[in-house]
Amino acid sequence: MKKSSDCTEILVGKAASIDGSTIVARNEDGYGPINPIKFVVHAAHDQTQASFTSVTTGVTVPLPKHAYRYTATPQADQSDGQYEEAGINELNVGMSATETTATNARVLGYDPLVNDGINEEAMLTLVLPYIKTAKEGVQRLGALLEKYGTGECNSIAFNDHNDVWLLETAGGHHWGAMRLPDDTYAIVPNQTVVQNMDLTDSDNFLGATDLVAFVNKYHLNPTPDTFNFREIFGTHGEDDAYYNTPRTWYGQKLFNPEIDQQPTDQAMPMVRKPSKQLAIEDVQTFLSSHYNGTPYDPFGTYASGSEADQRKYRPIAMDRNQCSSILQIRNDVPADRAAIQWVAMGFFAYAPYMPFFTNINDTPTDYQNAGATVNVDNVYWLNKTLSVLIEPHWHDYAEAVNAFRNGCQSYARGRVATTDTVASVDVPTALTKANAETAGEISKRTHQLFDEIVKHGLNLSKTAWEKGQNL
Repeated sequence: MKKSSDCTEILVGKAASIDGSTIVARNEDGYGPINPIKFVVHAAHDQTQASFTSVTTGVTVPLPKHAYRYTATPQADQSDGQYEEAGINELNVGMSATETTATNARVLGYDPLVNDGINEEAMLTLVLPYIKTAKEGVQRLGALLEKYGTGECNSIAFNDHNDVWLLETAGGHHWGAMRLPDDTYAIVPNQTVVQNMDLTDSDNFLGATDLVAFVNKYHLNPTPDTFNFREIFGTHGEDDAYYNTPRTWYGQKLFNPEIDQQPTDQAMPMVRKPSKQLAIEDVQTFLSSHYNGTPYDPFGTYASGSEADQRKYRPIAMDRNQCSSILQIRNDVPADRAAIQWVAMGFFAYAPYMPFFTNINDTPTDYQNAGATVNVDNVYWLNKTLSVLIEPHWHDYAEAVNAFRNGCQSYARGRVATTDTVASVDVPTALTKANAETAGEISKRTHQLFDEIVKHGLNLSKTAWEKGQNL
């Protein structure tokens, strides 16, 4: 079973991004330092009398007759389920599932979690292949939650070329969702974040069919003049203050540096308008951060901080990082190449992001051959191995690692621009080929960094000794 309190998410509306893209991005942190991940694509197909049965809960759910093509990042060992986590389908709809949250004990007393419902393991598989818009994703998942229930507390994000939606579960069968205002961004750090909702405004808010009636029946609303989803269903414990809200604080510090807040402030708003429009690089900076430039950086970089300060708050980049996906739907290119899934594997303070166009037929071998055995010819294991080598000597390697990541990102940007101009009667084949070339170069550069790190590390041994050195 996965442990709770995984992942960190950031959402960006199209008017808040530098190029008009909608962005849904999340670090999957997994349930331990080791949880090998693949990046795959499932072909579109028709299916008759089909159903899905969950490995983790046993629930069986009938499926629609047609499944759209979609990308996904499943775990390599599927003995406890697929956990497909993040992807984009052929209609340029993205889904990220899930961000672990928590529902308060009062609510769970009236709508407890269930043992035979739909959990994280199944959500993307049951929803992404069957939706045409982000809002449809909310509606399909919401209907499934009401019918079958869930045994976990989660938030799930969707985007298409216009909209970004965030759905949050509330107890075993209830949920609420909001459309992110176009000119804002939001940080989601393992806690319920949706605030004031107007369920009469279905263009921007959706919820379980009996959500208001449920709240009224059991007197769950502590602020009856508003319907504040976070106050009604969320938690505000000491663990939130030290494990969750500091990540919101750091994201808002990056993108609204003019605002003075404290890391443990649980009154920070879910959405803010950034002081400048955000690029993919800004999202990557946040997802690969560890309180850089503050006393709370566990690497002690650029700012003085006591050992206690450096261990005070849970960072965003950490040893449990597994796979990071930035789902970008662009509006300045043709639809057949508008969707890009930026994928990083390993420990994101060190790993580069690879821009995968998602209108494709296949993914590179070294992104889909992860297994239980360490193998540096696999992207996941290569980056995990690098993290083992780099972390103990971060300050020795920081310059080389940062130059490597910046170089990969510049290369990736150039490749996206070049691939955008590809003209072909068979676009999926052309994009598959372009992805393979881009990924091949980034993997080549990662192996070169590996070579450099190993050779340099051999000179850092404390047992190095030269004859006569102490004479």
